[in-house]
Amino acid sequence: MSDNRNTILAVILSGLVLIAWQYFYNVPQMEKQREAQRQAELQKPAPQATPGAAPGTAPGTSATPSPAPGAPAADAPVASRETVLASGPRIKIETPRVTGSIALKGARIDDLSLVQFRETVDPKSPAVVLLSPSGTAEPYYAEFLWLTANGSSVKTPNAETVWQQEGSNSLSPSTPVILKYENGQGLTFRRTISIDDRYLFSVKDEVNNLGSAPVTLYPFGLISRGGKPPVSGYAILHEGPIGYLGEHGLQEFSYKNIDEAKTSTGGNSRGIVFTKVTDGWLGITDKYWAAALLPETTATLESARFTTGDKRYQTDYMLGAQTIPIGGTGVANARLFAGAKEAATVGLNFPLVGFGGYNKQLGLNHFDLLIDWGHFYFITKPMFLALDWFYRLVGNFGIAILLVTVIVKLLFFPLANKSYASMAKMKSVQPQLQALKERYPDDRVKQQQEMMEIYKKEKINPIAGCLPVALQIPVFFSLYKVLFITIEMRHAPFFGWIKDLSAPDPTNLFTLFGLIPFDPIALLGPHFGSYLVMGIWPIIMGITMWVQMKLNPAPPDPTQKMIFDWMPLIFTFMLAGFPAGLVIYWAWNNLLSVLQQSYIMRRNGVKVELFDNLKATFQKKSVTTETKKAT
Repeated sequence: MSDNRNTILAVILSGLVLIAWQYFYNVPQMEKQREAQRQAELQKPAPQATPGAAPGTAPGTSATPSPAPGAPAADAPVASRETVLASGPRIKIETPRVTGSIALKGARIDDLSLVQFRETVDPKSPAVVLLSPSGTAEPYYAEFLWLTANGSSVKTPNAETVWQQEGSNSLSPSTPVILKYENGQGLTFRRTISIDDRYLFSVKDEVNNLGSAPVTLYPFGLISRGGKPPVSGYAILHEGPIGYLGEHGLQEFSYKNIDEAKTSTGGNSRGIVFTKVTDGWLGITDKYWAAALLPETTATLESARFTTGDKRYQTDYMLGAQTIPIGGTGVANARLFAGAKEAATVGLNFPLVGFGGYNKQLGLNHFDLLIDWGHFYFITKPMFLALDWFYRLVGNFGIAILLVTVIVKLLFFPLANKSYASMAKMKSVQPQLQALKERYPDDRVKQQQEMMEIYKKEKINPIAGCLPVALQIPVFFSLYKVLFITIEMRHAPFFGWIKDLSAPDPTNLFTLFGLIPFDPIALLGPHFGSYLVMGIWPIIMGITMWVQMKLNPAPPDPTQKMIFDWMPLIFTFMLAGFPAGLVIYWAWNNLLSVLQQSYIMRRNGVKVELFDNLKATFQKKSVTTETKKAT
């Protein structure tokens, strides 16, 4: 009765694990994917509000902030991106990696597409849009300003200012653009914008004072994002405001953190404020893309802020005051990163190996943390570097995963050999253990005592079988993290139907791999339909895991045996929603483990019953076939 109860409990617990995994992992993931597809088809108006501080007024002064000129009210109508882009004069941006434009009105960098990255695996799909202008459904832009102190009557450029371009060239890596604005009070503002062949904008602002009195100005830079940005919602990935602020270190805030901030930053804005920051940077990051302000590393930021107000999120910084004498010139340098979070571009710090990227090139403070390597970076970074090295060698990340798996198996070969040898010995004493159960059917204590004596005599470690699984855990985690966060894995194909190693296997057993035209999610809803999503690679993984489990000695306890028997099926359903690259790794690792374990078992004189039975079955069929032919 006790064994039956334990068996029933094991089945129930296994089912609960499967249901919980589907409910808390697969279902939210599928709902997010469907919502993202729906949002791509329908543009939902996202009202845009004012920056956290009004242009022309320095944050922290006693002036009352007012709506930024040109920023629409919260209920302002939303136009299409194409309509807004065509509504005023612009300067084209043309580089090998990005295209877009800069608005002469406000001199905002507010139109940017990443031409090397597409929305889907189809190479003809639209390029990924990163920045969009004010007045669209998802405004996202960078702006650089000169602010004045409280009570000043000095007129400075703002969102309504129409700059004049000197020349008519577009912005490219070889041709910067120069903008000019005269305020009618003796101040001439000149802005030089340049871009490299990747994702770095450099902005040099000059103010020439030909007026009748000195002026005091504060250089100010911001990144503004309207609406509620979509996020993946996973704990292993940070998306939202981010920065490395000198001695304050890495700062990561979710949009919810900013929404719940209590500190007022002027008007109806609130947020999180840091003061007197040296050697810092800050911005907003998505899973694969980011926009970040990169002040000069020697500059001291009077303030660095993460704010929200009127359904807008903003990161900004203000430098110290510059007093420009009559006939003098004030200068402010700024930089903007806006693009894909490629490790070779952003940078990857790791001893002896790694990529310099902007982190090293510009001498930035831990800019490589723009990519969320996590607390276990000492595992995830080497995993990525190994995959990237093999990718550069063979040209396919899927093959790179297979090769890295082989390398990992070789590294752990001695430990795994000892483990498999111990498991082989356990397999060989199974008849003795079965005899103990028959000899002491009602005395479990005596069974355990005699069992331990056998283990001691044969020099068997009963927990040695856990070692191969334990060794896989850090590798599994690091590979999952790399597949999930790195843009290099996005849309990386393998062979056949796997076009994106970072996405789940697109095939489905329950639709007969596309022969039955129905969507289980649409038919049964996400809570039940998610159980009917099972690709080919998860099935392969489940089979290889079942074979490996059959090579292991059966646990003496019926409950444990039941759990181990169900484990391949449970893991098959659990991993069905994981990235295909991770499932391929697990299946390939299982296969290598089966070959290694089979060899060690035979070397220790233990029969591999599963393979022997299969061989006998095929031989029997062959003999039967030959007999029928002879007859």
